[in-house]
Amino acid sequence: MPLSMTAFARREHSLTSGQLSVELRSVNHRYLETSFKLPDSLKPVEIPLRDALKKRVARGKVEVNLRFYPNQGSDSLAVNVERLIALDVALSQVRSTILNSAKPNALDLLQWPGVLIEADTDMDAVFDAMKVLFDEALDDFIAHRQREGKELAELLRQRLDSIETIVAEVRKNAPALIDAYRENLKAKAAQLSVDLDPERLEQEVVLLAQKSDVAEELDRLDTHCQEARHALKQKGAIGRRLDFLMQEFNREANTLGSKSTSTATTQAAVDLKVLIEQMREQVQNLE
Repeated sequence: MPLSMTAFARREHSLTSGQLSVELRSVNHRYLETSFKLPDSLKPVEIPLRDALKKRVARGKVEVNLRFYPNQGSDSLAVNVERLIALDVALSQVRSTILNSAKPNALDLLQWPGVLIEADTDMDAVFDAMKVLFDEALDDFIAHRQREGKELAELLRQRLDSIETIVAEVRKNAPALIDAYRENLKAKAAQLSVDLDPERLEQEVVLLAQKSDVAEELDRLDTHCQEARHALKQKGAIGRRLDFLMQEFNREANTLGSKSTSTATTQAAVDLKVLIEQMREQVQNLE
């Protein structure tokens, strides 16, 4: 089943220490591009969550927002001494390099990310809960992609039906166009009171038939339709393959138009290009 690259999911979970939330949103993109926005307190879970996302998503620009809101009921705070010592060492290096640099006060140091922590918060429990919550949100995210992918696939199949109908109509009318050309030449010769050599007439008809022969283009259009239907039944990322097929569809439609010797065939080529462009726009959203 094809997957859409456009999706959204959000999950929340309450802990004794606070509130967790996960939000995922994505739009179409040529490759997989992920962007994680999260507070410093949740940095330890970023890499495993990135890995989990890459295992299930192949393409798209995915934005992930992770939040942890500690409960406000406790006034118990603690200082991360290791973080504070490391910060002091860094500041000493700055002061030895840049003379007369201003010294930060204690409040400035406390505001540095990771220095001040809630003493009663079990961050390991928070990390474990966030991983579970992320997996649940990712399930919702994939399910959204599947629903939209199913709708896109149906729209594509409808346009493939229309393309096959147009191809069949052009194929059916092709012999009649040659006969009409022959009769038109005879009518013009009669109007001009010119004796038309039957052999010469047939030569002209044969030349037109060769010039306007679109059997190969029609066959290839049918083949492309079959290949597109086959791709829509496959699992995994199919967007790039379908995007390539759209280029091939368009090439055949252009050739059909350039070989046209009738208004009906020209209109058929135009209708095909409209349908192909509609398909191309939809394919851009498939993973």
